[in-house]
Parts: sequence; structure tokens; C-alpha cells
Amino acid sequence: MSDETTLYRTATRTHTCGELRAADEGGDVVLCGWVDRRRDQGGILFVDLRDRYGRVQIVVSVDDSPEAHATSEGLSLEDVVRVEGRVRLRPEGTRNPKLGTGDVEVVVKGISILGKSDPIPFEVSATASSEVGLETRLRHRVVDLRRPLVQERFLIRHKVTSACRRALERHDFVDIETPTLTRSTPEGARDFVVPNRRQPGTFYALPQSPQLFKQLLMVAGFDRYFQVVKCFRDEDMRADRQPEFTQLDMEMAFVEAQDVQNVVEDLLADVFRATRGVEIERPFRRLPYAEAMSRYGSDKPDLRFGLEIQEVSAIVARSGFGVFTGTIERGGIVGAIRIEGGAKQFTRKDLDKLPEVVKDAGAKGVAWAKVEAGPAEAPDEGGKITGPLNKHVTGEVRKELLEAVGAGTGDLVLFIADQTSTAQNALGVLRNHLGEKLELIDPDALAFCWVVDFPLFEVFEDDDGQPQHAPMHHPFTMPVDEDIPLLAEERWSTLENKGVIRAKAYDVVLNGMELGGGSIRIHDRELQARIFSLLGISDELAEDKFGFLLRAFRYGAPPHGGIALGIDRLVQLVLKLKSIQDVIAFPKTHGGSCLLTGAPAEIDGTQLTELALKIQAPPAREKEA
Repeated sequence: MSDETTLYRTATRTHTCGELRAADEGGDVVLCGWVDRRRDQGGILFVDLRDRYGRVQIVVSVDDSPEAHATSEGLSLEDVVRVEGRVRLRPEGTRNPKLGTGDVEVVVKGISILGKSDPIPFEVSATASSEVGLETRLRHRVVDLRRPLVQERFLIRHKVTSACRRALERHDFVDIETPTLTRSTPEGARDFVVPNRRQPGTFYALPQSPQLFKQLLMVAGFDRYFQVVKCFRDEDMRADRQPEFTQLDMEMAFVEAQDVQNVVEDLLADVFRATRGVEIERPFRRLPYAEAMSRYGSDKPDLRFGLEIQEVSAIVARSGFGVFTGTIERGGIVGAIRIEGGAKQFTRKDLDKLPEVVKDAGAKGVAWAKVEAGPAEAPDEGGKITGPLNKHVTGEVRKELLEAVGAGTGDLVLFIADQTSTAQNALGVLRNHLGEKLELIDPDALAFCWVVDFPLFEVFEDDDGQPQHAPMHHPFTMPVDEDIPLLAEERWSTLENKGVIRAKAYDVVLNGMELGGGSIRIHDRELQARIFSLLGISDELAEDKFGFLLRAFRYGAPPHGGIALGIDRLVQLVLKLKSIQDVIAFPKTHGGSCLLTGAPAEIDGTQLTELALKIQAPPAREKEA
């Protein structure tokens, strides 16, 4: 064996458990790792030793080393051991071609136990076949993180962040850290707050994003900034949400949206090249928000399959179906999805379950029509259909409807009628459900797109039914140039639909999930003040909450824009997993708890006194399952 040191040589070991090959035969080695498996055959003990680099078989024989054999008899799974031995080739017929070290084994001369393990709550070995429940895994997360499958995920995560850093450094970005303790600002989600002992009654907030600080860095002259940063939002949990998460945050000065998008596309190309060995197609498709909602029912459309939505309001308004005509009279729409060959694929029982699919999206139901004969086959009747619409949609209306959606014999057409936003969202939920049910989605496909031209304001009704508006993204987003005149008092006061004002905002979407969102920012102090005013933020409140930003704008602010990409979500999509919990080292449950540490937890009275806090009796807690 060469006398050259290996990359992993330390005072304790010479090689890793995944490093040895046939060329190392005859060499003396020192290995450290965990006992992955053990097989006792009387005077010979076979042990698979594991570290994060791999596994290797070690052989402890009473004939070769009685002392080592005596020590090894007390070994348990997951004991941490150090072994000294000599590499030899495995006998013919015992080699393992599936294992990198499968041609060799280490004959042990000496062994010492560095750390004894209690009985483990579940098997860790790569060969273990039993599934482990999420709660058990999170309670014993340290053990769970030893599993080769889990460790591989975090090695991929490392590759993702490394590729991001390399790409941005190639584009001359500078890595700058922004504060974690800042002040609470009205940005959307609830803040996590931190009491300040030195100034009782005052609080820091943990940042929901570095938004304001990165804009300040642009004013400060750092024209290309980035950081991989922790962010915090006190909001309800979902499969793709955690109270703390990691994002790749970036900002650029003297740019338009296309410049930011070009950098992101280049970065994502590097990520998927490094992690999956594939080249992604560029440039990404660009979809205006209005088109994404009308065709796919979502501002994060999954473009891996068809089933596009078609609005048919103008046609069915002339039908005799009261559900359709009544909705249209109230300003709503009717949308349709055609399923080729669906008439035979969906039973009546299947169709009766569809209203439950769209219930949470606010839709009241799903109408359907099975096409027994298209207009060409039954011209006198405009085609033949079965289902609830048969008696109400007839003649020329039926013909126009079937032709508009492209329905022919054997097809199924599904309809949802409701107010525009509700109908589009429900149709989007239905479309995604159908894509999965009909197995139309290629899990290996990578369908990127940019959704652009978002509304500047999200319009909704308050509890009294009055129209209100709020930022679609955040109040620092630049309006589209030609829509800025609509913000002037004389235009704004007569503008019925505040949602028509477009923003220079853009989201990057992959396979139906938002990877990140960004925008060109407002850099003009007067325009920013006008937006605050339209959002009901008084001059006094604006000065209190955002005065540091507005003051910075007085000293020459460049045009700038940026984006934040969710690292957790990006890694999830790279690995094709269902939840970001699987790619976060120490995730919270859906209830926001850390089962490993018991956080969140109460603090003692001394700490409360120091912080000048008094706790009211909390409401009864529901025990988390």
C-alpha cells in the first residue's frame, strides 16, 4: 500500500469505510465507524462497519486475535468502534458487486469500543426493509439521520447549495449576511418575536425574509448580493411549510426582470446538472398570471400534462341549465376540462366523488357530460351526451359546446361554475387530481416556467362584503410602467377593479410547485409612499415601520430587483420527495413542534422576570399526535 496519506487520514483513522478497493489488498488500515450488521459464526465474527462514506466487512477471528475477538463478542448494533487490521480479498463466491468495497474485507488485529449504543429504536442499516413512522423518526432523529438513504438526501442538499454558490460567484455576486434580530414590519405572515431584556417591553422580530436589508444593500452600492439564509414565519403548517426555512436570497441593481430570470435559469441548470446529471431546457416558458389561471387554474401550474381548462361561459349562457346561467348572471364563469376517452374510465361512483375533491377550493359541485356521439356522428342533435346536462344543453348550444372543448365520442367533459377566482382555483385542483388519477404525470419530467405579470393587488371582500385590496406579494413591488398612471388619485378613485394593475413580479415554477418569487422593486420614494397610502399605511406608520428604507432612498437608489428561492423545496423537487420535512435535518411537525428537543417549551419564572413578561393562563392544549 502507498505511504501517501489519504484525504481522510487523521490521528484516529487512515481510511473511511467506503474507500477500500481490491488495489488496497495487503495494506494495514485503521477504520472508525458504527456497527451496521453483525453475524456470529462461532469463532469468527463478521461485522459490517459503516460511516457516511459507505460500508466495509470486517472479520474478527479468535485464531487471528483472541483479544479482539473477546472484545467484539460484546458488540451491539450502532456501537462506535475503531479497528486495526489488514485488507485482503474476499474469497471467490463471497464478493458483493453491489457494494463499493464488496471485493475486500479487513482482518481485524485490534478493536476498541469508542461509544456504546443502547438498543436502537429502529434499524439503521441500508439493508433494513421495515418502514418507520414519521413520529418515531423525528423523536429519534439522530438515529434516523444515520440511515444511508437519509444521509444521501443531505449530501444532495449540500450539492444543491454548493452549485448555487458557484453559479452566483460566477456572476460576481457577493455573499453578505443580514440581521436575524430585526424589527417587526407588516409584510404578511405573523412574525416570531423575541423579547429584549435590556429594554423591557420592546421586541425584536425574526425575519420573514431579508427583503428590506437587501434593498438597502442595493442603495449601498453592492449591486449583486446573495446569501443562504434562515427565515421565519408564524403561520399554519402544511406539507410544504415549516416555521423556519432556508432560502437562497439574491438582489441585483440596474436590471430588469429578464436579467434576474437569466441568472436564475443559469443557476438552476447548474443545480440539476450537479445533482441529477441532466440538462434543463432554456429559456423557461413564460406565462402571464391571467393565462396561467385561465388555462391551468393555478399560479403555479404543472405543465407535465395537458387537461387544459377552457372557459365556456359565452356558450352555456344560452343553455337552459340554471346552475350555469345563474352563475354567469352573477358575474361568474363556467370552465370545462375534457378527458379523452374518459367516458369509460370514470364510473358514476367516480364522478360522484369529484365534488369532494374541489370542496376545499370553495366549489359547490362538478357537473359532467359523457359524449356518446360527437356532433359529426349525430349532427341533428348536436351530438349525444349522457349526464345532468343532457336535458338542458341541446341542439346548436350542445354542438358549439362540444366543438369548443374538442370533445368527441367516448370523451368525458367536467364543468365547474362559480365566481371567477373560485372556479379557476377549483378547476386547477380538479385538473391536478385528474393528472394523478389518470397517471398522466411523468415523475422524471422537469417542466419549468415563469409566471409573470401578477396583479399588484389581491382583491377580496371583508367580513361586511366590501371590496378590499392587499399586496399580492409585498408592498415594495414595482408596478408595470404602463399601469403606474392608474395609481394617481383621479384614476384610482374611479377604478372598479383594483386587480387589473399589474406588477413587475415573477415566480419560477417547477412541476406545479413554486420554487421562488421575486420582483423588480420600487426605488422611487414618492411612488413607494403612494403605494403605502393606497394600502392604508399612514405617513406616520410608514415612517415608524419603514422610515429607514425611505430615508435611504433620499441618497440615490438604483433600479433593482431580485428573487428568493426556497432551498428546502428545491431539494425536495430534485429528490422527487413529497415533503420538505424529508430534506430538513431537524424539522418541526405539522403542529410546529420539535419532537427531538421538546420545543417549544415554557421558560422559568426567573427568565420571565428578567424579560418583564407575565404569562396569562394559556388555553387548553391539544396533545399532538
